[in-house]
Amino acid sequence: MQVRAAVLEEFGRPLAVQDVELADPKAGEVLVRLEACGVCHTDLYTASGADPSGYAPCVLGHEGAGVVEAVGPDVTLVAAGDHVVTLFAPECGKCVHCLSPRTNRCTAIRDQQGLGYLPDGTARFSRGDEELRHFMGTSTFADATVMPEIALAKVSPEAPLAGCAPFACGLSTGIGAALYTAQVAPGSTCVVFGCGLVGLGAVIGARLAGAERIVAIDLSEERLAEARRHGATDTRVAADDTVDWIRSETAGFGADYTFEATGNVQVMQQAVEAAREAWGLATMIGVAGKGEMLDVVPRLLITGRRVTGSSFGGVKGRSQVPGLVDRWLAGEIDVDALVTARIPLDEVNEAFEAMERQEGIRTVIEL
Repeated sequence: MQVRAAVLEEFGRPLAVQDVELADPKAGEVLVRLEACGVCHTDLYTASGADPSGYAPCVLGHEGAGVVEAVGPDVTLVAAGDHVVTLFAPECGKCVHCLSPRTNRCTAIRDQQGLGYLPDGTARFSRGDEELRHFMGTSTFADATVMPEIALAKVSPEAPLAGCAPFACGLSTGIGAALYTAQVAPGSTCVVFGCGLVGLGAVIGARLAGAERIVAIDLSEERLAEARRHGATDTRVAADDTVDWIRSETAGFGADYTFEATGNVQVMQQAVEAAREAWGLATMIGVAGKGEMLDVVPRLLITGRRVTGSSFGGVKGRSQVPGLVDRWLAGEIDVDALVTARIPLDEVNEAFEAMERQEGIRTVIEL
């Protein structure tokens, strides 16, 4: 079939929105008619050429939601008509990582996914005789895509798909970092550095976990206002004395949990230093630039602080994303406030430009 897609032709250049060919799904694969896709910083990161693992040409996009249109042979997890959220972090349910409650890092299709292919080592997108690779196993900047069934989460058909899209990456990543990676304890104090979608997700996750005090740090007063809307009890404009201020607010000890959602290694260092002596946990969610290093004074660790990373918030996609969507439907998460712009696919490059200006929270492409 022919579909409209945004193609990354060359790093550092605007995406080219054009007609491409999409082949039918093979065994274990599903054709999804996409209705919405979030524009995530990871897409911009790859398009810019900063991502050392990036490749071109490919169909970009990974934060998608849509309806299953057709399935290939041997598909049992979804059926035509199902509403689904795409998962760049799949869940096969069988590998050593899926069988462990300690991680969501499924190993089933990782190697080919990292190369831009579906599990059999081939692509479904093409342009004439030219193959177009898949992005993060998803390629959701398109009218339709073909994906492995283990990379789709079946969600309630009552959930508007434009609101489901952020659960495919940014929102679930932030919420999950608090609920699943850090496992925030009720009555605790949390500090979130950075109030984009992921950071706001961490604020929401901390609130859902029952944190007593949630402090949001950002350079933007507008984003701090959003943090208050979603559950922050305290907000502060980022400054050189942020760590000292946090310690002064916590009897000199630091916060029980800190979350870094900017990708800036200096802010990561602040998150470690602001974590509580004896049991503080600093969770790194942001993606640092190529070759950058995080400096940690060892004494911060031997006095009890811990540092961890969080990939997709520790969320097991097929098992847990549907529950997060249900919490939205139950009124526990204000997704409508997080989707601050809706655009057609042809305006994807303008969405990247707005992201670089830090305008809004999440732009969603409606297909």
